[in-house]
Amino acid sequence: MGRTAADKIWGAHVVQAADTGADLIYIDLHLLHEANTAQAFAELRSAGRTVRRPELTLGTEDHMTPTGTSALLRPEPTDERLTHMRRNCRDFGIELFQLGDAGRGITHVIGPEMGLSQPGMTIICCDSHTTTHGAFGALAFGVGTSQVEHVLATQTLRMRRMKNMRITVDGVLCPGVTAKDLALAVIERIGTAGGQGHVIEYDGPAVRALSMEGRMTLCNMSIEAGARAALVTPDDVTFAYLRERKYVPAGADFDREVDYWSGFVSDPDAAFDKEVRLDATVLSPRVSWGTNPAQSVPLDGVVPAPAEFADVDERRSAEQALAYMDLEPGTPLKSVPIQVAFIGSCTNGRIEDLRAAAEVWKGRRVDPDVRVHLVPGSEAVRRQAVDEGLDVIFAAAGVELRHTGCSMCIGLLDKVEPGLRSASTTNRNFEGRQGSGARTHLVSPAVAAASAVLGRLAEPSDLDAV
Repeated sequence: MGRTAADKIWGAHVVQAADTGADLIYIDLHLLHEANTAQAFAELRSAGRTVRRPELTLGTEDHMTPTGTSALLRPEPTDERLTHMRRNCRDFGIELFQLGDAGRGITHVIGPEMGLSQPGMTIICCDSHTTTHGAFGALAFGVGTSQVEHVLATQTLRMRRMKNMRITVDGVLCPGVTAKDLALAVIERIGTAGGQGHVIEYDGPAVRALSMEGRMTLCNMSIEAGARAALVTPDDVTFAYLRERKYVPAGADFDREVDYWSGFVSDPDAAFDKEVRLDATVLSPRVSWGTNPAQSVPLDGVVPAPAEFADVDERRSAEQALAYMDLEPGTPLKSVPIQVAFIGSCTNGRIEDLRAAAEVWKGRRVDPDVRVHLVPGSEAVRRQAVDEGLDVIFAAAGVELRHTGCSMCIGLLDKVEPGLRSASTTNRNFEGRQGSGARTHLVSPAVAAASAVLGRLAEPSDLDAV
């Protein structure tokens, strides 16, 4: 029987196989950020151990960094977690992109843009959205603090093999429908636990038609469906993106890498534990109405009633979500006002996302009562936006192009005030995710931009009617 791409990657990295229980696998790339790695380094020091392969480990500061224009004027640590991160990377010889560095950015943005994330690799980070890197045909997943310590010390990880799930998306997405909408539609379909214990392999014409940025958005959101990891097997789109990236071999070495990478695809007779099919042609822009990503509907729809859910737990969850979101069943989503719009995060902070916002805002101004937070995923993305003149469009629309960071995604420094409602391109809409009492509606960058103009949830085509 043939093997899946995920099984091939796993098999190529087994250091010690186990008939029962967990295999010991080799890790190719270990990404670090300041939010939750200090304890792992403390344990490492306590045990008198060092970092096994510091050259395969990269740190960045993203969660606790300010994003305002003063960010580069005050590059000193603003939080003790930054202080710990700098000390740990310095002491153990790990490269670190810190506040003020031109190469700094969100962990899951800078890895791909530097060419560190490559097909066939195993990639880990103490962050659930590490699934993002699966867009390159890598097996990438988040780990806990104790596992961070183990990988730092040994460059290996002991864990159980994942099950395989394939989601095939037939047809192609209609104009105005994005990878973010596809991701929300997938989670609507399979639920927040639908991918539990699995690595999801995305395939089909709609997935193949996505850019690498779109594939990263899709894989990024897979953790919201409970998946352990997600991937898109490598193809010409992947190879074109990787060519001439900083850490990718050039010339004949690149061609040899392409031959190697091309082997990490599923065999035609490979068996998957779960199979799901979606029709891309019937999808439209989505928006979340509740407090988990599965509680999403078409943007031109209405807020559902709890009675529409047959499952008792889903019905109870809907009642709680509506109470928190202060929404009534039957309310047209496009009539819901917003006070904040956030474009950024490891889900939608890439250049393609900023271009989508600029396309909407060109020749328009945002509602003066809407606070817009526009945060690029990396300083490189910010520079590219300026080089393309997008910053001029943003300024004319009344929007500041901020500096990179996780920002309003997780609400540590930049927050949505209690009771206010945001159109957000981030990945999670849990209670309090963007700040205590904040009400988050997950949307694509284009929908967030259009909503900022009209002061209510809207898609770009709605702007033509006013």
